[in-house]
Amino acid sequence: MTTYIVTFEVADDSKKNAFKENLRKYSGYCPIHDNCWAIISNQTPTQILDFLGQVVSETDRIFVIRSGIYSAWLNAYSPKNSEWLKERL
Repeated sequence: MTTYIVTFEVADDSKKNAFKENLRKYSGYCPIHDNCWAIISNQTPTQILDFLGQVVSETDRIFVIRSGIYSAWLNAYSPKNSEWLKERL
C-alpha cells in the first residue's frame, strides 16, 4: 500500500461533501486540512484521480501526489491525525 497526498479545490459544497465521502472509502485516510488529505491505496495516482474526479466539475481541481521520504507540518487537525501522518508519510 502506498500513501498519497490529495489536494483539491471543489467549489460546490454538495460536490465537496461527495468528494470527501469518496476519500473515506479508501482503506486509510487522514485529513491534513480542509482541502488536503492523505490516503492509503494500491491504486495508481491516475486511478485515484479518475475515481475521485467522478463527483466534481470540470472547473474543480484535484492533485494526487505519491508520498515521499521526508515531510513536515504544523498544526495538524489533531494529535491523532499528526500521529497517523508520522506513521505513514
